[in-house]
Amino acid sequence: MRTEAMTVVRSGLKSRIDAIAAQQGHISQLRIAEEIDHIRHDARIHGLLSVENLASTLESALARGALGPALLSYLDLIRDAIECDDSSPEVCNAYLAALSLRIGN
Repeated sequence: MRTEAMTVVRSGLKSRIDAIAAQQGHISQLRIAEEIDHIRHDARIHGLLSVENLASTLESALARGALGPALLSYLDLIRDAIECDDSSPEVCNAYLAALSLRIGN
């Protein structure tokens, strides 16, 4: 049963990420930040540490106003992290390192 519940959670998170990506250029940064905050919150509740940390990093980038085309890279990695069953700190660090390489920080 737990696996089925997590499948529903993961599916919902992916749908929300996909909705943000589909609206790129037509959605305000404020609205993106609100959506990402909800995703981060839900990830925390369900123990998806990598998703939570990537979402937090995206929120910080949005707050600095330094996002632009990097939004899709963030969303792609968050989508990948949603699918990952391992939420260990090592995996979380690997996702953050991958993000750093993708966006050049």
